[in-house]
Amino acid sequence: MSVRELVVLGTASQVPTRHRNHNGYLLRWDGEGILFDPGEGTQRQMLRAGVAAHDLNRICVTHFHGDHSLGLAGVIQRINLDKVPHPVTAHYPRSGQRFFDRLRYATAYRETVELTEAPVDTDGVIADTGGYTLHTARLSHPVESYGYRLVEPDGRRMLPERLAAHGIKGPDVGRIQREGVLDGVSLDDVSEFRRGQRFAFVMDTRLCDGVYALADGCDMLVIESTFLDEDGELAAEHGHLTAGQAARVALDSGVRHLVLTHFSQRYTEPDDFERQARDAGFDGELTVAHDLLRVPLPKRR
Repeated sequence: MSVRELVVLGTASQVPTRHRNHNGYLLRWDGEGILFDPGEGTQRQMLRAGVAAHDLNRICVTHFHGDHSLGLAGVIQRINLDKVPHPVTAHYPRSGQRFFDRLRYATAYRETVELTEAPVDTDGVIADTGGYTLHTARLSHPVESYGYRLVEPDGRRMLPERLAAHGIKGPDVGRIQREGVLDGVSLDDVSEFRRGQRFAFVMDTRLCDGVYALADGCDMLVIESTFLDEDGELAAEHGHLTAGQAARVALDSGVRHLVLTHFSQRYTEPDDFERQARDAGFDGELTVAHDLLRVPLPKRR
């Protein structure tokens, strides 16, 4: 059975706290696992969350600040220690290649797994698996940073009652799907449009065009809200968003489920982030993330 969910491994910005580990997020997408921004301690958080190295197919790093990347060394070595039986692809800003190299080879270990380096240096599609395309867009942060967007192709939903009405069954169902018409019956007659699901991951950034390009029409948007609105000047100075800004992005972009994360250590009350997001006008599904939380993608419309 396919599973599409976000597993939150850590939610702290800059430094961990008693209750928040450094960043780390696993997107389970059917049979694949995409690990985003493995900060320090990610390997242990994976253990606590029931996530195995075998679950990882891709690693996506937005930028090379430590709270988003220091866990790479441990994760990569664990992938090799456990002899993951499939290749793993790593995406990260090309400008940070020297940091990736240092983390990949931080200590001695035996390489047993094919780890493909696929650095990013432009907006656009960086992977097409057939089941989804993975896009990137440049963000606005003091160091080069990219967000990620996963898009499932649009498809068709077969309607059993219409198939039955036209006497189509068995192998003929597959045939009309492939050929588009069968004995004068069109695919439109027995199916309906099914919009592909969309997921976006937006970390450390000010408001910019890339944020909106990534968030547009998403079923789930995972986005940083490092600061509360009253600290908006600090957010702009350090290249971050506030809870209200993140919520307005979601509102303007038609997001269905908004996940706020990456919280400054100065805040201890999660309810404040939810309150400000609602005050900004976002009325869709809203999650203020906490460590080890699992968030299912919304059901299809």
